[in-house]
Amino acid sequence: MNDLIHKAATLLEALPYMQKFRDKTFVVKYGGSFMDSPDPEVRHAVARDVVFLEAAGINPVVVHGGGKAITRALNSSGMETQFVQGMRVTDEKSVAIVDHVLSREINPEIVELIHRNGGKARGIAGTDILTCRKLELHSESGEKLDPGYVGVVVAVNTGPLIECIRDHVTPVVSPTAVGIDGHVYNCNADVAAAQVAIALKACRLVFMSDVAGLMTNINDPESIISRLHVDQVPNLKSSGVIAAGMIPKVDSAVEAIRAGIEKVSFVDGRLQHSVLLEIFTHKGVGTELVL
Repeated sequence: MNDLIHKAATLLEALPYMQKFRDKTFVVKYGGSFMDSPDPEVRHAVARDVVFLEAAGINPVVVHGGGKAITRALNSSGMETQFVQGMRVTDEKSVAIVDHVLSREINPEIVELIHRNGGKARGIAGTDILTCRKLELHSESGEKLDPGYVGVVVAVNTGPLIECIRDHVTPVVSPTAVGIDGHVYNCNADVAAAQVAIALKACRLVFMSDVAGLMTNINDPESIISRLHVDQVPNLKSSGVIAAGMIPKVDSAVEAIRAGIEKVSFVDGRLQHSVLLEIFTHKGVGTELVL
């Protein structure tokens, strides 16, 4: 009986959040090593969380990554993966493989997982709704570096997304875009997710990855920063707490907050139901960024 009472208490804890967030749009960036887990239960758990959001009256929008799958595909094609300042160098041949893996392999898999768990989803290739500019990189000495067909999302055609939301279908978006030159570009999924959230005037943006959140000591899970204000970010970047792959993620989060997103959360996708714990419990998990 105590176990049943505990379950009822958990539901009651979620109630005010379900009431508050009904009909709100949440953008979830789905990425990290757990996407490639050999354990199907791990992948299904994330899909079930998305379906739960649907059932709770929230409008989830998923933007996914797929870096490890891209690397495998390029290696299988005899192409070596190179990075410049953390960005994958993408020439004309490799961008075609990137686009195929993201939009024709990973995207349909995520849609199918949501369907298998009782939800409704529609796959949308980023090239159908995202516009980008070419990413410009420079060395410390100011020398221009060319990562190839790597873009930064600058505009979102929200029409297909709003249509999905109106029909109570979860849109699942791949992080590729079309440049002003008409060419397909590979884009950072964190930046793409933030731009989608801004364009949709979403209530929340949730970054799922394979880290617990922002930590003052990356080797100490207990050093996680549970709440962070945007004006604290510059100091954490200068001190090296925010570095490497976290920089574009956090910069995108700051831009989203300044554009009106209520809160951005960084959660560990390896932790079962991390999205639900972050959204529907008092304490939450991971790191939340606020104004």
